[in-house]
Amino acid sequence: MARTSSFAPLEQGELKVVPTHVAIIMDGNGRWARARGVPRVAGHRAGARNLRRVLRDVIELGIKVLTVYAFSTENWRRPEREVRALLSLFGRMIDNELDELKRNGVRIRHVGRTERLSPQLVKKIRYAEQVTQENDRLILNVAFNYGGRAELVDAVRRIVAEGLAPEQIDEQTIAEHLYTAGMPDPDLIIRTGGEMRLSNFLLWQGAYAEFYVTPTFWPDFDREELLKALLDYQNRQRRFGGLPSQQG
Repeated sequence: MARTSSFAPLEQGELKVVPTHVAIIMDGNGRWARARGVPRVAGHRAGARNLRRVLRDVIELGIKVLTVYAFSTENWRRPEREVRALLSLFGRMIDNELDELKRNGVRIRHVGRTERLSPQLVKKIRYAEQVTQENDRLILNVAFNYGGRAELVDAVRRIVAEGLAPEQIDEQTIAEHLYTAGMPDPDLIIRTGGEMRLSNFLLWQGAYAEFYVTPTFWPDFDREELLKALLDYQNRQRRFGGLPSQQG
């Protein structure tokens, strides 16, 4: 399903093909913390700091869309203290990083549901989206309170609400009603932490994405690890259900 590889130190010049849209399942914060004998919340804080570093690399490498899986609809089942910490961390990240993201040409988009989020956090999210909406260097989709199945349910509800007849509904119609409407599907989905599953992430959009798994926990996923994933992607043959000779 996916491969991990050990390469010599990489240079950006080795990349000949850079994906337009990269999505990352940022996994392993809790295990990173446990290995160091610190609380799980400390792992989430380390993961948030690392996202800032990875964003700089993504911009420099010329990737145009980055989608990060920050909080799933299933994460509400975690201990209340951890959930509160994750919600608070997201709000603080908006407060602390928004100005720099804006200066660097990053457009922020929330991907997910706003129900169960506090009015204060929703206000921060909407403000971040508004003040960065003209930026075009990188689209940063933050999948927070996101679930792939919930996204499909919401898309169907919107289609029904619009009164479309069954014969009017095709794949394009569904795509236009997803949270990611108007954006290209991910070319590459990276999962840190070694687990070999999608965990309800971009189920529709990821139908033909390449999948790359690394055992590296998210707080330790650095530029070198990102380049490994991109080099691996570069060496894939994307067939989209056809044969290599059919690719344009």
